[in-house]
Amino acid sequence: MSRGAALAEGKSNILQSVNAALADALAEDEAVLVLGEDIGDAEEGGVVGVTRGLSTRFGEHRVRTTPISEQAIIGAAIGASLAGFKPVAEIMLMNFTTVAMDMIVNHAAKLRFMSGGQTNVPIVIRTMTGTGFGSGGQHCDYLEAWFAHTAGIKVVAPSSPADAYGLMRSAIDDPDPVLFIENLPTYWNQAEAAPSGYRVPIGRAKVLAEGRDVTILAYARMIQEATPALAQLAEAGISAELIDLRTIAPWDRETVLASVAKTRRLLIVHEAVTPFGVGAEIAATVGEALFGQLAAPVKRLGGAFCPVPFSKPLESAFAPRTADIVAAAQTLAAHL
Repeated sequence: MSRGAALAEGKSNILQSVNAALADALAEDEAVLVLGEDIGDAEEGGVVGVTRGLSTRFGEHRVRTTPISEQAIIGAAIGASLAGFKPVAEIMLMNFTTVAMDMIVNHAAKLRFMSGGQTNVPIVIRTMTGTGFGSGGQHCDYLEAWFAHTAGIKVVAPSSPADAYGLMRSAIDDPDPVLFIENLPTYWNQAEAAPSGYRVPIGRAKVLAEGRDVTILAYARMIQEATPALAQLAEAGISAELIDLRTIAPWDRETVLASVAKTRRLLIVHEAVTPFGVGAEIAATVGEALFGQLAAPVKRLGGAFCPVPFSKPLESAFAPRTADIVAAAQTLAAHL
């Protein structure tokens, strides 16, 4: 289906939704800027075309292709934000945020605190990642726990076109730095489009399906793996509740705790490696808050503790899949 036909039917994909969110924000607010490597129309709007058409429409002074220097991109974004702008800085791949870690962690995250609240850093850092394209160990890690561990940064990871649009608009509105994680393999999945101006509140999870026996908590591409698991579990007589976390930092404790208090079982699924991950923080919080109410220990599913393999069979085995989610949920449900 073509982009025009999809939008005419009220459908979109994540790539189109991020593009639309940026375009709407640029049109509504002259303070919004976009910068990053190869994002201009001379370079086809980036490696997958997320920013295609924006530099032609809004001018290269507002949608600016930068040199290949992540430190320069984030440094320029921070400086522009201090001067009153709202920059959206693209770091092409999430692994490349490591090159600018000092700028992100020691400057963007801390300036509001270290200035006693006299200034803030309203930047959005867009980046993509995800296994499935044979990109190798230096191009597709999920590093969200690194940034969620840093006070002063908000971290979001949409799984649907509507949430991609709504979270991007909220991230641009936010007075603090927001890391916006896009999953490469899900860019082209068609679903309902968001209306112009739609916002998804940062810090608010979404219950995608209600259930009574086990809560499955996931985000980004793992929602695509968890969704078909619900029907398979239902066939086995297990009623699963599925929650899309959407915002990793700050995460929606109220929604998660209310769900687990009902089902008494929790399965956390993410593509990042399991040790020291987002799932560990949530599992610890749930264990502390609901100690004595749980019917089974909280279970985590994540990537293998190794660099992402380049080999296709090994890469396919790296991250959780639907069958893994079904098996884990069945194990939890067996605890009375």
